[in-house]
Order: sequence, then structure tokens, then C-alpha cells
Amino acid sequence: MKLPRRTFLKFAGAAVATPAFSKIATAGTYPSRPITMIVPYPAGGPTDAIARVLAEPMKGSLGQPILIENVSGAEGNIGTGRVARARPDGYTIELGASATHVLAGALYSLPYEVLNDFAPVALLAPTPFVLFARKTMPAKNLNELIAWLKANPNKASAGIVSTAGRLATAFFQKETGTQFTLVPYRGVAPAIQDLVSGQIDLLFSSPDALPLARAGSIQAYAATSDARLALAPDIPIFGEMGLPIAYAGFYGLFAPRGTPKQIIDRLNTATAEALADPVVQSRFAGLGFEIYPREQQTPEALGEMQKAMIEKWWPAIRELGIKVE
Repeated sequence: MKLPRRTFLKFAGAAVATPAFSKIATAGTYPSRPITMIVPYPAGGPTDAIARVLAEPMKGSLGQPILIENVSGAEGNIGTGRVARARPDGYTIELGASATHVLAGALYSLPYEVLNDFAPVALLAPTPFVLFARKTMPAKNLNELIAWLKANPNKASAGIVSTAGRLATAFFQKETGTQFTLVPYRGVAPAIQDLVSGQIDLLFSSPDALPLARAGSIQAYAATSDARLALAPDIPIFGEMGLPIAYAGFYGLFAPRGTPKQIIDRLNTATAEALADPVVQSRFAGLGFEIYPREQQTPEALGEMQKAMIEKWWPAIRELGIKVE
């Protein structure tokens, strides 16, 4: 059937306008169903813990539940890849980190780009590392540990959980002239379990393991932060010991590239409101994490942090010759 010209133009115009209208309508009514937050590591680790701390207060702000899905493997790259491939409609987001959204791009051949295939949502918390050891390690401080490692080359083992942990470990070996075996893990929780049981000797991990050190289950030697941790002022930093080992990554919330700005803003507002909750702040502190100030919790600040870390750490990784075997 041949349509009259006026009728044809009317339908054609409506067809062209439909995608834009649908996008605006979707953003305007968002969210209308549960949101899935991908955690690219197993349950029980710090990334998973932060996601679960945020999920409940964000639900109150968004009016929809946040469903946590742990998608682990390849040091976080499998779960991150799923987010890169997800529809950019705001219903799939990720609790990511500098390990997955900066360092992985220099260490792996990825089917996505860590900078260009994601939309930053919110910068959450800085993530320095602490060097932990099994409780039976004879060294009682960092200098004694380095001396013991030099006297026992390749006899110790260190757990590797993420690209960030891999980087910190490589820096430590380079700066101290020590060598030990690297043991990869799918997540922090199993690595910590093996450290507590003495199956491995060392582990660079986030400060959430500090309660185990205070309980005497493991030992803590030094932090990679620029200054002593506010939540653990008794632990020295590597710089105090004359070692230029300084690394502080970040946790951030990401969405797939192309997610409408209205949805990003909605998610950012919900995140900022959650981070302002005293209960959430207390739970972050209990995990050993500080929270970035409100002015740094923006999508723009997260994107700038990514770019700055890529410029700093990608060349450093090449210089160190870090390779994933």
C-alpha cells in the first residue's frame, strides 16, 4: 500500500524522533526495576564488602534494590568485561578499582578499553596497601623481614590477588633486591585464609585485614600510602624506612559507556547521599577505608583520577617489566 506523502512524512518523522524520546523517557523514569552491581572479585573481600555497605542506603535513595553479583576471575577482568558489554541503561554498574580500571590495561590484552569503554559514576575511597605476613614469620619489623628474605632467596611465597597487588609486590622486590614465589588467587578472602594458616608467607592487601593483625593472626609491616593511615597510625609507611614504595589506588563506581548523563547524575547523587550517612562512614572506617570528600566524589574526579594514574603507572609497569604469566 502506498501512503500519501503527508502521512509518510509524519510516520518517518516519528520514527527518527523515537530513539531520542525513548532515551529521555528512560532517564526520566529511572530506575523502574532493580539494579545489578557487578563486583569483579569473590564474596568476602574488600571490594565486595564496600559494595554491600553501599547497596542498602542507595536503595533508599533510588527506590529500587541493588543486587550484588560477584563475577570473579582474571584478577577482576572477567566481571569488568561483562560491564563493558552491558546495555548502557543504568541497570548494570560496577564497583571497580584502580586495579581493574587502570593497571589491568597495562598488563593484559583486554577486549575493552579501561578508560574509554566505561562511564565514571563516583569516586569512593583511596586504597593503599599494607604488607602483611604470616604470624610465624620470624621478622618483627620491616628491616628484619627484608634481611630474612635476602638470607632465604626464593624460599618465601607471596599471594597475588589483583594487578595492584602485583604492582606493589614487584616494586617491593625491585627496591629491596629480594626474590620470592608469587601465588595467584581469585580473591582476597582465600588469600587471607592461606596467610592466616601459614600456607603463604606474604601478602600486599588493603587495610581491611588490619583487625587480623591486631588480633595476632597475621603481622603488618608497612603501608604504601604517602602518610601514615589515619585508621592505623601505629603502622609505618615504606617512605619512613627509606623505600620509595608508594601506591594508593581507588575504589569507584562505573557504568557502561553511553549511559545517559541523567542516569549517571542520578546514580552519583544516590552514592553521595549514601557516603554522607554516618552509619556508612562508620562501616567504611571499620573496613579500614577513608572516604573521599564530597567534592571529589564526582564522575569528573573519577575520570581525572583514572587518566592521572594511567599516565603515572603504565610507564612504571613497562619499566619494571611486570608480566602476567
